[in-house]
Amino acid sequence: MKQIKLLAAFGVAAAITAIVPSMAQGSMTKISMWFHSGQGAERKALETIVERFNAANKDMQIDAVQLPEGSYGDQVNAAALNNSLPCILDFDGPNTYNYAWSGKLVPIGKYVSAADKRDFLPSIIKQGTYNGQLYSLGQFDSGLALWGNKKLLAAAGISIPKTVKDAWTGTQFLGALEALQKKGLRYPLDMKFNYGKGEWYTYGFAAIMQSFGGDLINRKGYQTAANVLNGASAVRGMTYFQTMTGKYVNTATKTDSDFVEGKAALSYVGHWTYADYSKALKDDLVLIPMPKFGGTRAVTGSGSWNFGLSSDCKVADAAGKVLMHLVNTESVLTMSDANGAVPSRKSAVSKSKNYGPGGDLNLYVEQLNAGVGRERPVTPAYPAISKAFAEAADNIAKGSNVKAELDKAVRAIDQDIKDNSGYPVK
Repeated sequence: MKQIKLLAAFGVAAAITAIVPSMAQGSMTKISMWFHSGQGAERKALETIVERFNAANKDMQIDAVQLPEGSYGDQVNAAALNNSLPCILDFDGPNTYNYAWSGKLVPIGKYVSAADKRDFLPSIIKQGTYNGQLYSLGQFDSGLALWGNKKLLAAAGISIPKTVKDAWTGTQFLGALEALQKKGLRYPLDMKFNYGKGEWYTYGFAAIMQSFGGDLINRKGYQTAANVLNGASAVRGMTYFQTMTGKYVNTATKTDSDFVEGKAALSYVGHWTYADYSKALKDDLVLIPMPKFGGTRAVTGSGSWNFGLSSDCKVADAAGKVLMHLVNTESVLTMSDANGAVPSRKSAVSKSKNYGPGGDLNLYVEQLNAGVGRERPVTPAYPAISKAFAEAADNIAKGSNVKAELDKAVRAIDQDIKDNSGYPVK
């Protein structure tokens, strides 16, 4: 029996009133949970994980609601203002710091055994830690790469790199796109602009700028983005981004099917498309290392959505049990098999059919081991950083002046930090 409610058609008010912090009801404890409505395979996997818990526990049940990803953050913020957050919510990794800083989350360390903590990838523990305490855990880590259509690439005479060391340079990548375009593909590269302006723009597109040596903020103290996000290296990176998107990418696309339909030969995206892409392309699908856009090093985003316990929860210990079910080895494998993500636990990595030597997705492990992953800034200012960069990237892709857009982003970020007195630790 399905335990997942869908509130995709409703607004913030509906989400808030649909579920209040969980309480014991007679002999039954219901634990409310919100999660974002991601891609299909992920939704199905989470439904399976929830149903598995509910079938095994008659005295407590997960009451799960999925909400639209695009407005998810707004709904969480609105519920927090009304003290009506669910017991468990998922959120993108870098939002941990702002949620913890503002009191939306409670530490979860007492629910995590020492053995469990050692079993998680160091990047997962780092992502979930703020001010010395653990606030969140995720089912998977992440990374970027290129998915390619071998048939279309071969027809254009393009040699496919197989290792991180052999990854294309930025110049070679543009050459490949030019060759594909000459073969009749108007837009040979899919960059998921259909996802809409939001966290994808920051997670996905900042990596190009970072490959050139720029960054989202000065990570020494996290007090300013000046001369970093609008410095010479960042300007070069985003100028490259503008050249690439302006000539080879359909930035106005509203569909998610350009790559699977053969309209694009390359797809710049992460692991989460693996199930759909492999089903559509079968033996023609190939995973290609992230290019070294800036010439010497590749960079990909890392970290991903994870779970935490809200400060509004009335049954925290029961919710802690649910949280550890969501991230146990079996659940991690269920999710990783569905979305192709790097499993968050070492015990799951060792059992993964996709990530072992010779596995379809072993390249992501190779990239992480090579130090290609770049975590998003560990600061409560991250929501403001992401919003400002996403706005800049959107305007740059549409042809706006690169330096002017980055200057505007820096002003917005620095103003947010100033407005919050530098985000002092509470």
